[in-house]
Amino acid sequence: MSRDSKQTDKSTQNKRVIYDDSPTQRGRRERSITRFHWSQRIAHVLLLSSFTTLGITGLPQKYALSDWGRYMIGAFGGIEMTRIIHHVAAIVLMFLSIYHLIDLFYKIYVRRIRLSMLPGLKDVKDAIQAFGYNLGITKKRPQMGRYTFEEKLEYWALVWGTIIMGFTGFLMWNPIASTKILPGEIIPAAKTAHGGEAILAVAAIVIWHMYGVHIKKFNKSMFTGKISETEMLHEHPLELADIKAGISERAIDLPTLRKRQKIFWPIAIVLTLLLLAGVYGFIGSENTAVLTISLIK
Repeated sequence: MSRDSKQTDKSTQNKRVIYDDSPTQRGRRERSITRFHWSQRIAHVLLLSSFTTLGITGLPQKYALSDWGRYMIGAFGGIEMTRIIHHVAAIVLMFLSIYHLIDLFYKIYVRRIRLSMLPGLKDVKDAIQAFGYNLGITKKRPQMGRYTFEEKLEYWALVWGTIIMGFTGFLMWNPIASTKILPGEIIPAAKTAHGGEAILAVAAIVIWHMYGVHIKKFNKSMFTGKISETEMLHEHPLELADIKAGISERAIDLPTLRKRQKIFWPIAIVLTLLLLAGVYGFIGSENTAVLTISLIK
């Protein structure tokens, strides 16, 4: 391979643009852009799996006296088995949250990426313009970057929901330890908040996320990691412009990268161990305080 060819390949890789020759393109050479790394796609699958499991095992417990709730609990093998499955899915979500925090720390400190998921005034303007476009008031769609205002809302709703569910879940999982510090009324309050947030989260996924990502137009990028340039131009034109200009990612020289990694990894390891110890305390500080008598025959 010639030197010019190598430089061209390297430049193309830096811009994260490849060519897709799949049959679905019907012979047309369609440029495809790598949008999500394989680690992000695996994390998404784990999140999808744990969230779905939490939903289908948690809601029947909230409505345990309903016919459908009794049926589903019975299908899972009884209330205790339903709780075990629910707890395992919760532990997976805890581990996933720890991974996300460490990965975010690495991207911010070592790679110095743009904090593109942070909401700003432009997102408010984009939302107003999008509503106007959908109502036919304006003919121009908002020009958005790597993440749209809808995606940012979903992300921060997930963060907030995970915090609420984790805190209230700890109170219910460890009621004796919790009531040594907090009033006893905190346990039924936590149960109410936990169930209410669960309904809100499931409804948001079914009504909003499923429609926007899977029904209106099936977005396969989180599963394949790639998105066509046409889709990018429609959904994320500002990011596409940055990719073509070669400024979508900040270049880091090797000495600087090594220096940052030497500082990052010791802190990350200590932080990870502390968080894992917290998870161990979460799940192992006491046994379930309430003995469940099954009403399902």
